[in-house]
Parts: sequence; structure tokens; C-alpha cells
Amino acid sequence: MRIYLWIGLGSALGGMLRYGLTEWVTNLASKGFPLGTLLVNISGSFLIGLIASATQPSSGWWGAEHGRAFLMAGLCGGYTTFSAFSLQTLELIRSGHWPAAAWNILLSVTLCLIAVWLGFRAGELFSR
Repeated sequence: MRIYLWIGLGSALGGMLRYGLTEWVTNLASKGFPLGTLLVNISGSFLIGLIASATQPSSGWWGAEHGRAFLMAGLCGGYTTFSAFSLQTLELIRSGHWPAAAWNILLSVTLCLIAVWLGFRAGELFSR
């Protein structure tokens, strides 16, 4: 039961981080493109790759089940915003902004995959 409390705490922290960063970026940037969500998804993908690699049971660093659950399912799960990405992309499509929707899909998928790979590689280096 304790693991669920750790996941809940991580989710709450991740959600607050996501909201804060998205609002901050949105206030700085143009309102026409969901840049805040894109940046959260890229950084979240990097972070989960880093954590997945660095906290493998063989690494001995946060390798405990509760630590991994807090960081990956909780913090990263609460932080990343794929559902928000999906809704914002649908809204772009529904409002006739097809090029922006296509760019959002292309950039989100490509950059997040690159970020998770970079994070994983960084975690491998960190856990040596």
C-alpha cells in the first residue's frame, strides 16, 4: 500500500511542475502553438529515460521499487502531458490549423523519442 502513496506524491509534484512550466512558457511565447506542452513532453521524455537507465536494479541508485515508482510512475507520470498534447492537437485540427497540428505531432513524437534516448544514454553514463 505504501507504494501507492509514493506514486501519489510523485504525481502531485509532477503535476504541479507541469502546470507551472506550461504556464510560464505560455506567458512568454505566442499563444498560437502549444510550446509549453511540447517542452514538458520533451523534458519529461528525457527525464524518464534518464531515470529508467540510472535506476535499474543493477545500478544500486534509487533501485528500490518504491523509489522507481515515485520517480517514474509518479513524478514523470504526473509531469508529462500526452493527453494535453492530444487535446491541443485536436483543437488545432478542428479550428482548421492543419499545418500547426502536423508540426505539433511531428515535433512532439520526434523530439520526445530523441529526448528519451538521450536521457537513457545519460543515465547509463551516470550509473557507471
